[in-house]
Amino acid sequence: ERLAADALLAPIRQHSADVETFVSETIKRVNNMESDNVRLLLGGDRSPENRARVVDLLLAVAHIPAEPVHTLELNESRDQQPELWLRTYNGKNWLYFNPLDGRQGLPDDRLVWWSGSKPLLALEGARNADVDFGVHRNEMSALQLAQSLRFQDQSSFIDYSLYELPVPSQQLFRILMMIPVGVLLVLLIRSLVGMETLGTFTPVLIALAFRETEVIWGVLLFTFITAIGLSVRGYLEHLKLQLLARLSIVLTFVVILMALISLVGYKLGLSTGLSVALFPMVILTMVIERISIVWEERGGTQSLKVAIGTLIAAVLCHLLMVWQPLVYFVFTFPGVLLVLSAVMVLMGHYRGYRLAELMRFRAMTDEGGR
Repeated sequence: ERLAADALLAPIRQHSADVETFVSETIKRVNNMESDNVRLLLGGDRSPENRARVVDLLLAVAHIPAEPVHTLELNESRDQQPELWLRTYNGKNWLYFNPLDGRQGLPDDRLVWWSGSKPLLALEGARNADVDFGVHRNEMSALQLAQSLRFQDQSSFIDYSLYELPVPSQQLFRILMMIPVGVLLVLLIRSLVGMETLGTFTPVLIALAFRETEVIWGVLLFTFITAIGLSVRGYLEHLKLQLLARLSIVLTFVVILMALISLVGYKLGLSTGLSVALFPMVILTMVIERISIVWEERGGTQSLKVAIGTLIAAVLCHLLMVWQPLVYFVFTFPGVLLVLSAVMVLMGHYRGYRLAELMRFRAMTDEGGR
């Protein structure tokens, strides 16, 4: 190993002018898997941790002190794995390097959590230890700033804030607090615009699923699963089954479709296909059943119109429910939900015309149509 290290360090010294270029060149050489010396030092383990160990070993032979550091990306995520970096000190500043590509400079959205090659958690007399990292962006509101200027021993109602909850609970309530906003949007679409949807809550629930699948993939998955489900529902109609048995069979086929889409997406390297499992299975089953009923009662054109209206409402709800300024405003001032409730009460007393009805009866106001 010493001979392999010396063989690697010899050309590195020739192409280096200072500590920065020396470390960058070392990382570049270690990531060259065609070198026999590199394969010898790695010992068949090409993991980022082992590459960082070899780089640290070469730097130690060259009398350049370095240490691995584990960083977290400052991006909202419930399950995040630390990213390994290397750092060294040139006498004035800390220099950070990515051990995989040699990129220099720690990004601004990285936070050093711990340093060293030892694991963050070590157990004695136990096993199967697991550490999860959740990152959540938290902004100090004006109320919290005002409270911080008060005496610490004084109690105030300002202390009761959703920001006092644990980080996982805050992330959950950021989603839950936006559901009434989506419901209000569907109410406005149905009452003022006149667009028909499959109920009020179905578009909102589908919009929640779009948070993981994204809009385009979500629309494609929703359309594909609903189309296949309608085909199965049409075949079951010939068997003259009762409602409960029919729904159970359709639900089973929906689950099978989700599994097949996830498997095909994984084989093709599409991580979006794995998110199809987040679609509400029962909601999709009821959507398929209700669309088929509308088809039987009012025809295929009307059922297609209702399905498209539901999908459009779900997309609009998703875009509104993930709008960050609105999410921050509702989460920081949850009392705004009472204002939304007042708007819902006003909409409950609305008996006027809808935009769709104005367009339909436009001929009545047209002089040429009299």
